[in-house]
Amino acid sequence: MRCCSPGSPDVAQTLADVATISLLQQRTAQRSNVLNEQLQTALNSRVLIEQAKGKLAERQGIDMERAFTALRGYARAHNRRLSDLARAFIDDSEPFPGLGS
Repeated sequence: MRCCSPGSPDVAQTLADVATISLLQQRTAQRSNVLNEQLQTALNSRVLIEQAKGKLAERQGIDMERAFTALRGYARAHNRRLSDLARAFIDDSEPFPGLGS
């Protein structure tokens, strides 16, 4: 019974196949987790930006599109990430001259 002896090539190949499948499953799960984290971060950023747009639109009496344009322009002019600017604007944690605060 060559197939069942511990040193046979068939056993070694089967163990190698199982190890390969396990590694591939781990990589797939890890990539899925990373993607889920990235999507959640993007969603959270979008929520912050929408809140900041609403706050700015209300303060300045403008529509949401103009509010977004103003926020984006301010972020670019001051070399800030839009989501970071939005968070600080919502929290009133810093002044934003010319942006309605």
